[in-house]
Amino acid sequence: MIRKQDRRLRVGVLGCGPIAQFAHLESCTKARNADLYAICDTAPDLLARMQATHAPQKAFADYDMMLADPDLEAVIIATSDAWHVPMAIKALQAGKHVLCEKPIGVSVEEGQALADAVATSGCLLQVGHMKRFDPALEAARDFVQQDMGQVLALKAWYCDSTHRYTNTDAIQPLPVTSALARKPAGNPKADLRQYFMLAHGSHLVDTARFLCGEIVAVRARLLERFGAYCWFVETEFASGALGHLDLTVAVRMDWHEGFQLYGENGSVTAKIFNPWYFRAAEVEIFHESDATIRKPLGADGHFFRRQLEGLADAALTGAPLRGADVQDGIASIRAMVAIARSVESGGRVALASVTGAV
Repeated sequence: MIRKQDRRLRVGVLGCGPIAQFAHLESCTKARNADLYAICDTAPDLLARMQATHAPQKAFADYDMMLADPDLEAVIIATSDAWHVPMAIKALQAGKHVLCEKPIGVSVEEGQALADAVATSGCLLQVGHMKRFDPALEAARDFVQQDMGQVLALKAWYCDSTHRYTNTDAIQPLPVTSALARKPAGNPKADLRQYFMLAHGSHLVDTARFLCGEIVAVRARLLERFGAYCWFVETEFASGALGHLDLTVAVRMDWHEGFQLYGENGSVTAKIFNPWYFRAAEVEIFHESDATIRKPLGADGHFFRRQLEGLADAALTGAPLRGADVQDGIASIRAMVAIARSVESGGRVALASVTGAV
């Protein structure tokens, strides 16, 4: 069992749907330096069930009322994408730190509005790119920054599987749902190109940036065939390194995610698992100097809890924010918009020039 610290961040979770049930409510309960102080949902039956199950100190049907509570210190935004920015801005204006599910928004302008709110508030905002808290990927990033020398190239892939829900249904509890749950206007899955890019591409882009730094330009192609979508994306990093990103939804095989990274003093290969296995990636770090391979175990694979602990450390102690910040979130949006524009034009697109939505 994780031992709780004496001083813990008092967290409220907005939204009690599947992502909160599978990730965030338990993370608050397990975190060494945070507590589940409050929950909020407009569906009264869902709110009552989650209150009975997770025992927060307070439960709210009104978001403004939760934000008005002076003892609340931080909010996890676990809603549909369309509400990420407005709900995060409300929390920041109320003086609360924010952990916002990815993507932080669907357009560059939304992301910038959120960045402005962060700057004005003086509060912290961390984007829910939880894979940055996979301990094996952290070890890979540390090798890149400390020992690899110049990076030559990255090949990374994120391939959702036609068998994903068979896998996850077998290991996850059935989510509690409500006919009274509030839903955004329209159908988020009406435009599958946008939906898949936001849901899956945001992870792939952030992993590339986490390992290799800023992406400055992309050239992308998209093939749609037999109900599957495949993006191949050439990337240019600010360091001069080259990249190739493969986003495919869905492959006719098991979940397929990972990367190969080539550098001056070694290389890294990684196999990344379906996140709902809560299993750290299998990473091999090759050191050219002595021709040895290091394999970090990464025993603690609860990246959702670890990302909350990272935010709480920063909020409570002033430690640097270890996770993705609002500028990382904007950079992800820019990359996804640039990929969409490159697919349309067939040409190279510089991230600095893009505006609009994914």
